[in-house]
Amino acid sequence: MKKSLETGQISEHVQPPCPSAEKAASGSWLEYTDINEADIPYVGALLTETFTRWLEESEEFDIWRKDCLFLFDRERVQVAGPAVPHEHETAMAGSISEAVRTVAVAGPQSSGDRLVYGVPVISRSAGLPFAVLGLITTDREAVVDSSALRAMSLHFRSLFYQSFERLLMQEITARHHLQDKENERKDALFQTAKRLYDQIDVSSVLKETVQSLEGLYPGSTIELFLSQDYTAVDSRVKPLVFKHSSSDICARAFLEGKPVSERDEAGGIHLAVPFSGKQAVYGVLQVSMTGEQWKESNRASFMMLADTAGSAFENAKLYEQSNLLIGELQVINELTKRLNQSLKLSEIFGFATGELLQVFQAEFCCILKLNKQSGCFEVMSGNIPSMLHEQFSTDYGFCGMVNESKEALIISDYKGSSQIPSKLMDSTKARSLIASPIMVEGEVGGVILIAHRVPNYFSYDNYKLLQVLSTHIGLAITNATLHAEVRRMVITDNLTGLHARHYLDEQISLRQREDACGSLILVDIDYFKRVNDTYGHQIGDRILMQVSGVIKSCIRETDIAARWGGEELAVYLPKVRTDQAYRIADRIRYRVESETEPRVTASCGISEWTYEDDKISVESLFYRADMAMYDAKHHGRNQVQVG
Repeated sequence: MKKSLETGQISEHVQPPCPSAEKAASGSWLEYTDINEADIPYVGALLTETFTRWLEESEEFDIWRKDCLFLFDRERVQVAGPAVPHEHETAMAGSISEAVRTVAVAGPQSSGDRLVYGVPVISRSAGLPFAVLGLITTDREAVVDSSALRAMSLHFRSLFYQSFERLLMQEITARHHLQDKENERKDALFQTAKRLYDQIDVSSVLKETVQSLEGLYPGSTIELFLSQDYTAVDSRVKPLVFKHSSSDICARAFLEGKPVSERDEAGGIHLAVPFSGKQAVYGVLQVSMTGEQWKESNRASFMMLADTAGSAFENAKLYEQSNLLIGELQVINELTKRLNQSLKLSEIFGFATGELLQVFQAEFCCILKLNKQSGCFEVMSGNIPSMLHEQFSTDYGFCGMVNESKEALIISDYKGSSQIPSKLMDSTKARSLIASPIMVEGEVGGVILIAHRVPNYFSYDNYKLLQVLSTHIGLAITNATLHAEVRRMVITDNLTGLHARHYLDEQISLRQREDACGSLILVDIDYFKRVNDTYGHQIGDRILMQVSGVIKSCIRETDIAARWGGEELAVYLPKVRTDQAYRIADRIRYRVESETEPRVTASCGISEWTYEDDKISVESLFYRADMAMYDAKHHGRNQVQVG
């Protein structure tokens, strides 16, 4: 509490602390040498400190008694010294005012039995008073020399500027220290950001994020919560679970997309910042520290680092996805190229099985094809020998689910779906499964099943890739099936279902290079023209089909039956000599006579070749059989002759 001598009233002039670094940074300390009025409160604090020091250094002079020295600021408010005696207040106020006005020593002024002086303290640059020393003599007769008073003022000013310059240097040093710390912090942030952007895989970014933040904020707890699948690279990286979202700052930060902070009961700070990139929010970064450790500047730097880490994570994720997509395209391209190199279904199924096992690093794979004749799925290829060529109904197990939905499926753990029967999963003890339909002309033509004994083994990316690969496998199967059908149509007689003559010729030539012998049977329907003339060509065609059916039922699968021309049919019997061929031909003749409606008979001619003969042509073989057949007709028909 200080008294203003000008108003005669007590003024609440509270002395503030010494100037802060913020004040020094603003440049207002530099104005102290000119005694800027805006800085008077700060000057007052320094004046009080200087006055105390000045008194201590002046104790050796009797004239400077503490109880008769006073210090006033330029507003005539006392800032140091004892209280001015009431009877001397008027004289003191006059001297102080005159000293400020004239910028010179004021006094002496009489005040009772005392003399009062006002001594201005002049600033070095502006030449204006920034304080006034008041002096009350102890003896009215003791007049003080003005030069002594000026020396007193200069001494005070010298001490003031020493203190000022000391404080200024302290503030400058503090400012430089703060600047150095800020530069170090910025450099640390820059290096952290650089390390984050240097990482090109997701796991490294996640690990670098939590380790860098923990290094930048020692003593704090760093946690990263991700909303998607992640690799457990660090115990501080955890899944983001939405529980009690109204009070969970991580859930709120994720849903609102902005930072959320709270204080706990112990005064600790918890700050949750969205972990996001340009495309999405991927999780939440949370830092927790005590109230003593927390600085508000931490908020901005932590948010900046969270943004940097989120962007680095997004870049790494995009890079990873790009590589995955490139890899998938390469797999698709290679698979398609290899599939198109073959038009044989068995080769396609076998190759596809091997590729699928390799692509998905799976333990088990089988490919099933819908058998239209039986109406069941048949295992065409796989690495489970016990299931090869086994058939399952179209509503059985996972094949049935895929067949019904026409969609791919993924089973993370078969134990949780054990109510669905599956011989594949049960026999192999597999836990994970991905399956996809093989679409043929818009319908399910087959099913791909891929399994592994480790639960949760297959990812969603595996599931999507299998869908793509199954489409290409389906196209390859369709092409091979169409090719086989076209080939069948080329080598097959449409009416009888027997092979065409050119196919028979090719097969006989091939067999002659591989086998030791073979026989040829020519079958001719007797009086076939009479049948057509009597019953019509439709009945004649039916007779041809009946006779063809008899021939197919009398021969082996390795034998080749063909329509040789008109009503003449032929059968080639690999590795068969004449005596056995005769029995087969006679069986055909007998059953034709017995089973045709209307009843017809047939005449047969047989020829053979062996490796002991000179090279015999296919034409010679047919000629000899043809001659034998006409010999049978000449001898009364409905018989077998050997040529």
